[in-house]
Amino acid sequence: MITSLNRRKTLRGPLFLVVAVVALALGMPTASVLAHSMLVKAEPARRAVLTKAPNQVRLWFNEKIEGDYASLVVLDDKKQSITDVKPTLASDDPKSIILPLPELVPGKYSIKFRVLSVDGHVVESSFDFTVKGEAQKK
Repeated sequence: MITSLNRRKTLRGPLFLVVAVVALALGMPTASVLAHSMLVKAEPARRAVLTKAPNQVRLWFNEKIEGDYASLVVLDDKKQSITDVKPTLASDDPKSIILPLPELVPGKYSIKFRVLSVDGHVVESSFDFTVKGEAQKK
């Protein structure tokens, strides 16, 4: 009798968890439950090779971004930041940040970003792009 009672108590925990997960899945879209902020689009794109230098970097995320906590820098091939300007939220999209760029010379550049979405998740990553052109004369 005691063994049977203990078995029922032991099964209640896992059963409750299964019921809770199923109820959560039915009550909310799965993407909302499991997803975190993520980069969905970038201009310039990852590993892009451009014939014309961009005048800005724009990043789009799948969730709204806290503009005050956004960090976006572009580094040259010597790992030096090419601008001191801070990124801003795009006026037409709270899921997007923009960084204006100075005139870029041909070469390889790295984009590093760190953003905080309004749900509290931090996204941090980096990627490169290249501006093609003739070698710079000294």
